[in-house]
Amino acid sequence: MGEGGLRGRLFAVCLGAVTLSGCRPHDFPQFPPNYREYAYVTNGASGTVSVLDVVNVRLDLEVLVGQNPVAVAAHPARNEVYVVNSGDAGGRGSLSVLNAENNTVAATIPLHRQPVSIDLDAPHELAYVANSGSNSISVIDLKTRREIAQIGTGEQPVAARVAPDGNTVVVANRSGNSVSVIDTASRRVRAIFEGCPGAADTVILPDSSKTFVACSGGHQLMAIGLARAHQPDRLETMMDVGRGPVHLALKPDGGELFVSNSLSNTISEVVTTTDDVGGAYLMGDDPVQGLVSADNSLLYVANLRAQDVTMYAIDDGKRTGSIHVGDGPSAMAFSAEGHLLFVADMRSGDVAVVRTASHALFTPLFTMLPAGRGPNAIAVKAFRVQ
Repeated sequence: MGEGGLRGRLFAVCLGAVTLSGCRPHDFPQFPPNYREYAYVTNGASGTVSVLDVVNVRLDLEVLVGQNPVAVAAHPARNEVYVVNSGDAGGRGSLSVLNAENNTVAATIPLHRQPVSIDLDAPHELAYVANSGSNSISVIDLKTRREIAQIGTGEQPVAARVAPDGNTVVVANRSGNSVSVIDTASRRVRAIFEGCPGAADTVILPDSSKTFVACSGGHQLMAIGLARAHQPDRLETMMDVGRGPVHLALKPDGGELFVSNSLSNTISEVVTTTDDVGGAYLMGDDPVQGLVSADNSLLYVANLRAQDVTMYAIDDGKRTGSIHVGDGPSAMAFSAEGHLLFVADMRSGDVAVVRTASHALFTPLFTMLPAGRGPNAIAVKAFRVQ
């Protein structure tokens, strides 16, 4: 479709779907003919990935992957997308490698029992997958597409995060109520921190100096200073937040993070340099994920037991409104340009496409796209074909 045709199609959709939204053709970036961008949505109950064409704002196709896909990551340089298939309750899972240029499965890599998360160390062409049923982390060589190491952790690892400098992987062990800190050079656990009930999620600051872990079985956040020079890994503090903290959203500049407190229906704002908790703010029914805009100004919060995404203005320190989406919003991702927000709705089996605040004059919801059953994770990949 040519540039003029795309502009006309988008304008027609705006008029037909959200007449009062103030949607205009120039609200959308104009792309060269060789530009491609896709949003990949894992459908846990369908064993598929829905591939959404971001340029034309439509469902492109559904790709059959493994059983119970639960996580997805896009390589920033290689035109590949990696899908974690958790498998059945007692069986082994797998990693599906998708070729983003033709959206087909290029390879399937065997994993261990119940893998549930993935993070990439793209400069070193490695992926780290948390195998919750095997109490281990798989190290995957993305070039050779094979597992090259398995590292033991605490009980039921559910999140593994690679530090920006590539030297450390931080693992949240849910049933173990602990945090494992892995040295990537030796591929050994160099520190274990107990006392984080229901460890659920972790983030690492951009300078790789500190990590925060959400303790979902209680109401606290653990702050750990990571090893630097002659200083070892060390527990800095435990911070009181809301009940059931399940997800951490870090501002791109690293200055603050936001805790989704699922059982309190709130978010907590934390200053990362001082470990100060600024306060709790009511969001919606069961907030499970937050996402901060690239300009550090706005936080979007997905409320699982509702049909809305809440917006919170960071500089003003207040909730600014909510966006009606599908039933059970559980995962979010921005488009590459940041003009669209994709929201996977777990119970209604669709994806809400939301225009971000800087482009939305009135109603931010742009359209709804179909997905498979139980959508639960999203990743976006943009590239140009040669």
